[in-house]
Amino acid sequence: MFEDIRKNKRKSVFIVFGFILIITLILYYICMAFDVSAPVAIIIALTFSILASWASYYNSDKIILSVNHARPATEEEDKKIINILEGLMISSGLSHKPSLYVVEDSQPNAFATGRNPEHSIICVTTGLLEKLDYYELEGVIAHEMAHIKNYDILLSAVVTVMVGFIVMLSDIFTRTFFYRGRSSRDSDNDSNGNAILMIIGLVFLILAPILGKIMQMAVSRRREFLADSTAVEFTRNPDGLISALRKLDEDPSELKVANKATENMYIVNPFRKNADGKKKASLFSTHPSIDDRIEALQNIK
Repeated sequence: MFEDIRKNKRKSVFIVFGFILIITLILYYICMAFDVSAPVAIIIALTFSILASWASYYNSDKIILSVNHARPATEEEDKKIINILEGLMISSGLSHKPSLYVVEDSQPNAFATGRNPEHSIICVTTGLLEKLDYYELEGVIAHEMAHIKNYDILLSAVVTVMVGFIVMLSDIFTRTFFYRGRSSRDSDNDSNGNAILMIIGLVFLILAPILGKIMQMAVSRRREFLADSTAVEFTRNPDGLISALRKLDEDPSELKVANKATENMYIVNPFRKNADGKKKASLFSTHPSIDDRIEALQNIK
């Protein structure tokens, strides 16, 4: 487990530096598209990318909660889940109790976020609270606490926010180029530069979603297996988590607040079914299959 924690911290550092490099390149070419001199463009690009990285690191949890329209859990409405969390604090070994949030959505699902265990958050849907019994809820909460203890939350939060930002900037760059290209169509001096910018814009347009998926998969499906097994260490009850995973997998509800940037954070993939109700192929999924996870949990027994 400690080796996995160290690996997650190293991956986070690598992803942050990769993010700074990619954002710097995109912003540099945006500046060049507006005829900003190269030295000034580099300064602007580096300054903005470093500030964006800093803001993403310290505010990723707030951004994710806002995107998911989450509200703080209250004693009046969510006493059962609060009691489960308090009961797991001793067995989990966490020194700081995570904050609890709730998303009003009928699909049973949950995720954890935050930059470290001291600033951690567990978020569950109302569908999870309504459709799972006590021991199933305990298994899910233990799974999310395992992500916190293993520092998975730092990696997934950084990836989620930064991937979304890269895709957004790529789209801005592409739109900027085509606008500039049309306005400069009659300029012979700019034609070669526009042609180069068009190629770069096209490359970023194609690669940004692919890069985002690769970065999400770099978080690794293995972390789900590790969180499952760690959750069983907390609860001593693999049957609760196994039953919860089956219910989550079979539920037909759609998670309306989820998007492609945040799908890797949830305990089960919120987009796991197609429109016709059939399960998606898992080759490029951010999660291992439920059958594989259940089989691994049964082997623990």
